[in-house]
Amino acid sequence: MKLVLSIFIAVLLWSTAAQAQTPFYQGKTITIIVGTKAGDAYDLYPRMLAEFMPKYIPGNPNMIIQNVPGAASMIAANQLYNVTKPDGLTIGAIYPALYFEQLTKKPEAKFDWTKFGWIGNPVTSNHLMYMRADTPYKTIEDVRKASTAPKCGASGLTSTGYYMPKLMEETIGTKFDIVSGYQAGQDVDLAVERGEIQCRAFTITAFFAREPFITWRKKGFVNVLMQSGAKRDPRLNDAPTLYELMDKYKTNAGARSLAKVILAAGEFGRPLVTPPGFPAERLQILRDAFDKTVNDPALKAAAEKRRLDLDPAPGAELETLAKEVMASSPEVIERVQKLLSGK
Repeated sequence: MKLVLSIFIAVLLWSTAAQAQTPFYQGKTITIIVGTKAGDAYDLYPRMLAEFMPKYIPGNPNMIIQNVPGAASMIAANQLYNVTKPDGLTIGAIYPALYFEQLTKKPEAKFDWTKFGWIGNPVTSNHLMYMRADTPYKTIEDVRKASTAPKCGASGLTSTGYYMPKLMEETIGTKFDIVSGYQAGQDVDLAVERGEIQCRAFTITAFFAREPFITWRKKGFVNVLMQSGAKRDPRLNDAPTLYELMDKYKTNAGARSLAKVILAAGEFGRPLVTPPGFPAERLQILRDAFDKTVNDPALKAAAEKRRLDLDPAPGAELETLAKEVMASSPEVIERVQKLLSGK
């Protein structure tokens, strides 16, 4: 009897040890919920990461994409936050400015920005404003002094095309006539080509990654008047940053605080996040894998071939940033609400 018991205990201990040595992700599939349509720039990054990241996750799981477009990725964010099981097998790729919706207490935002688990961001999404070259608006100073404001296009109040021009009005005294309601950014660009409007604000990455901008740059069809990064993008050395312009025009402290909160969207970039309650050890596994992936020479070569910029930020930095923006003062939040009100 003692022999049988000893054998049973030995088998149990061996089985337990074997399970402990088997990586959690072995034989499993991780789903990335992407809050936009396939082929969009916000889809291209998680799709590329899904190709390279599994080899850095112990157990080498599969990674698949599930596109859940709509409401500037609000639908995907709400699904990830409220419906998805926090078991380590589902993560999300959502838009970086969704925290605006929580700051302004929009009922559609059914999440707490600070409670997402932050895996990492492959690229800082700095922005620019382009202007048709055949307009009289050659510089920001021309826009500030103009008797007739240039028309900029936007797809909605929380799109870059809307909030960047409005932020410029608040911080450096420009005036823009913002035409909102275009279905997508491509529609704004077509309206610029037709001469219906003259300008648009959007990401630097997209400006250098695809048409019509490649052809536009060759033909000198547009000028870039401003960029939003902390320093000038080397491809846009002639375009001042918003920070330089705020220094030039002596922007006050309140407007600078507003700019800090709004421009944080660029630092969040194209983030990968987890639902709340995600096991801490599994979040760390994915953070480590992300950090290794964005430094993989093969991924860097793929990104260059696909004209996708890389400027990664680790999850811990994004977690800190999320807490900072959501701790904004009531005065700053009131200014954010005003800026996004459409008035």
